[in-house]
Amino acid sequence: MKKLFYLLLILSPWAQADQFLDDIVAVVDDSVIMRSELERSVESIKKQIEATGNPLPPADVLNKQVLEKLIVQKVQLQRAEQVGIRVSDAEVDATLTNIARQNGITLTQMRETIEKDGFNFSDFRDDMRKDMITERVRYAYANSMVKVSDHEVDLFLADNELDQGEVDIQHLLIAVPEGADETTVEAKRALVDDLRQQLLDGADFAVIATQYSDGQKALEGGRLGWRPVNQLPPMFSEQVKSMTVGEITRPLRSASGFHLIKLVDKRDKTTKMVDQYKVQHIMIASDEIVSAKDGMKIINDLYSQLQNGADFAALAEEHSDDFNSAPLGGDMGWRATSELGARMGAVVENLDINEMSSPFQTDAGWHIVKLLDKKQADVTEEYKRQQAEQAIRERKMQQTIETWVREIRGEAFVDIRL
Repeated sequence: MKKLFYLLLILSPWAQADQFLDDIVAVVDDSVIMRSELERSVESIKKQIEATGNPLPPADVLNKQVLEKLIVQKVQLQRAEQVGIRVSDAEVDATLTNIARQNGITLTQMRETIEKDGFNFSDFRDDMRKDMITERVRYAYANSMVKVSDHEVDLFLADNELDQGEVDIQHLLIAVPEGADETTVEAKRALVDDLRQQLLDGADFAVIATQYSDGQKALEGGRLGWRPVNQLPPMFSEQVKSMTVGEITRPLRSASGFHLIKLVDKRDKTTKMVDQYKVQHIMIASDEIVSAKDGMKIINDLYSQLQNGADFAALAEEHSDDFNSAPLGGDMGWRATSELGARMGAVVENLDINEMSSPFQTDAGWHIVKLLDKKQADVTEEYKRQQAEQAIRERKMQQTIETWVREIRGEAFVDIRL
């Protein structure tokens, strides 16, 4: 349990330490990073590293890594504020409640555990909010920039074997500044060669990554976790396909710098099977003309007619506001529950074949559904196409985010006073 919480406490000013002499250690555009913020963040990182069982890096290295993380976070938070991205208290509480539920405890118990370990829960919530905001601003920017065409999907499917499985990898980046001269590049190359040799000689990848990596996951030991092979950058995916578990790549050069990848584990994917339901549907929409109360009266009247033997298809064609299915007598065709929405999907899953539901409400209005048939369908090909699109999008998103974060960090006014 403690290990999980420490992993969540990355870069958070939560340790309840003695009062610090609070001065400014960095100015980032219109905001500042205080010494107390840095010191408490460093203490939190130490807790996280200790929880993994890895040795701590030298103090100056850790301070530098944490300060850079805080600087990048400040820049992203400022961009989020500029574009109006906010996270409400309710959203933060929902996220925390979900984390607690995943660990089999209540939010109150989670709070007690955090405070028992010497952390401030209000700061915990604040850091969770910051993480949610920075994630949203990154993906909002990337979503606005990344497009995937059908032609790209076709080319991807023609050139790639989608069932490549998933890999668990660790990553180390030695960044090379844009426009660096040859001397700097060679110095970075020599460093990554030396680090690789240390790893081959038995050094712990997590320790080396924590001390030297410029990657976003450096303080997590470079652990990227499980990723579909086809969603990795092409330079990485081509390498891991032929690697054995435990193997480390030679240095890989990209626009960001030099990379080392370690294959921690790998697993295969399987055929995609889903339950599909053939459903008839009547909907009475709730809008400015028909209130929810009026809609309820209409749907209840139709339900009474159906119970008395009225033809479902005839009533759907005459009365349903579902303009896609109404002309077909309410026939929605074969659908997976994920295509029906959470509420309707749950209703359909609990029906027997030829059974009709009682009226129920969603945000769209009032509904009656009838289950006509059920089957298991092999949607591997459709799934492959979805996966291809997702793989292309994910690659583009990650590359776009990485470039954008590097650009806004470079554009920001940063005055380090540590």
